[in-house]
Amino acid sequence: MRILLIEDDAKTAHYVRTGLSEAGHVVDVIADGREGVTQAMGQDYDVLILDRMLPYLDGLSIAKTVRAARSGTPILFLTALGSINERVEGLDIGDDYLVKPFAFSELLARVNALGRRPALKDQSGILQVGDLVLDTTTRLVTRGGTRIELQQKEFTLLEFLMLNKGRVVTRTMLLERVWDLHFDPRTSVVETHISRLRGKIDRPFDKALLQTVRGTGYMLTDAS
Repeated sequence: MRILLIEDDAKTAHYVRTGLSEAGHVVDVIADGREGVTQAMGQDYDVLILDRMLPYLDGLSIAKTVRAARSGTPILFLTALGSINERVEGLDIGDDYLVKPFAFSELLARVNALGRRPALKDQSGILQVGDLVLDTTTRLVTRGGTRIELQQKEFTLLEFLMLNKGRVVTRTMLLERVWDLHFDPRTSVVETHISRLRGKIDRPFDKALLQTVRGTGYMLTDAS
């Protein structure tokens, strides 16, 4: 895979680049955020690895810029900022979050897992529930022919719900599959995003597709 590492600590950058190169990956390293976002937008990469604290432009801003360009390139934050709120904030924009200090074996496993995601998504094609349609290739979402604009995590959340249409999806499942959190951060991140998603795909239309199954979770269904 071709990987872009945006990391201003020379020691960490050398360590990560050497390890990933030995594992067979091609790694470009950029030391500041402003140059990093230009590189990320101008070249095709399989995975982006971002520090959050960078000169000139922080990692969150880089991720937001990349996502605004409708890029589906997987983003892994590699950072010393490790509080629950900081992790949730990063996962709300990116795809994975690893806190320093870290074990290289875990970093490699996460990078490899992220690198496999785009191919799987590209194969899934069109997802549909009633008149709600999601195209995983173009990342276009429409309902009744009306285009719906979604943020990155809203899109990922909707995609997972549509892949499980007609089945109840629990809060724990969403935390693990959408936010990659294998523990309960005791925040309202799931409920907040469900509410935002419902406001975009249901409230402007006559029929609600996103159902709350009290005490269990959520289900996307066209059944009356």
